[in-house]
Amino acid sequence: MITKRIIPCLDVKDGRVVKGINFKGLGDVASPVDLAEFYTSTGADELVFYDITASSEGRKLFTEILTETAGRVFIPLTVGGGISTLEDFDRVLKCGADKVSVNSGAIRNPEIIGQAAKLYGDQCVVISVDIALVDGVYRVFSRGGRDNTGMEAIDWIKRCVADGAGEVVVNSIDTDGVKQGFDIPLLKEVCKAVNVPVIASGGAGCIQDFIDLFTEIPDIDAGLAASIFHFGEVAISDLKKAMTKAGIPAREI
Repeated sequence: MITKRIIPCLDVKDGRVVKGINFKGLGDVASPVDLAEFYTSTGADELVFYDITASSEGRKLFTEILTETAGRVFIPLTVGGGISTLEDFDRVLKCGADKVSVNSGAIRNPEIIGQAAKLYGDQCVVISVDIALVDGVYRVFSRGGRDNTGMEAIDWIKRCVADGAGEVVVNSIDTDGVKQGFDIPLLKEVCKAVNVPVIASGGAGCIQDFIDLFTEIPDIDAGLAASIFHFGEVAISDLKKAMTKAGIPAREI
C-alpha cells in the first residue's frame, strides 16, 4: 500500500509564515526558511509554500525568500501564490520548486492548466481549490478565500484534472484553523470524482484527526496542516508512530 504523506504548509505573507482561522486574522509565526529546514529534518514528506496574498494584491510571488527556502529543503516542495502565466511556472520551478500550485490564476485562465501540463508534465501541475459550503452547495472561492466565484467545486476540480492537473489540494474554508477535524464529507466527494492524488487541507487539530482522515477515506493521499505543526502541538514523528500503530502506512523518519 502506498504510504500516506504528511505535509506541513507554510503560508507566507511579507516574507514571514502566518496563520489564521477561516482564512482570516493572520498572525506571525516564523521564518519560512527556518521552518522549512526544521520540517525537512523531522520527518515531513513534502512541503507546501504559499505566498497567500500574491493573488489578492495582484503581484508576483516573492522569489528571493522562496529560493532561500528551497535551498534548505531536501523533500518535494510545492509552491503557489500569484501563479497566472507559464512564465510564473517557469520562474518558480527555477527557484527550486518541484511542483507548482495554481488557484486563482486557473480560475481567471483555465487554459493554463493544460498548457503547463503539456510543457512541464502533469506531475508538476497542482490545482489548489478553496472551497466553502454555501446554501448546501460546495462553491469555489478565489483571491485567498475572499471571493465566491459561484462555481460548483466538484465540477471545477473534475475539469482541472481532465485538463492535466496531476494533483488536487482541497482547502476547506469552513474547517480552516478551527482544529475540529478535516472536512470529511467534502473530501469524500472529491476523491470519488477524480483519480489523481488528493491532499486534504484545513481542520487538523490533533493526531486523531489524521487517523480519522486516512481511516474514513482510504483513497486520500495526504494530510496537510499548518498551525499544529508550527506551534509544536503535534510532532510529525509522533503522528507517524500513531499512524503505523493504526495500520496506516507512513514513511519512516
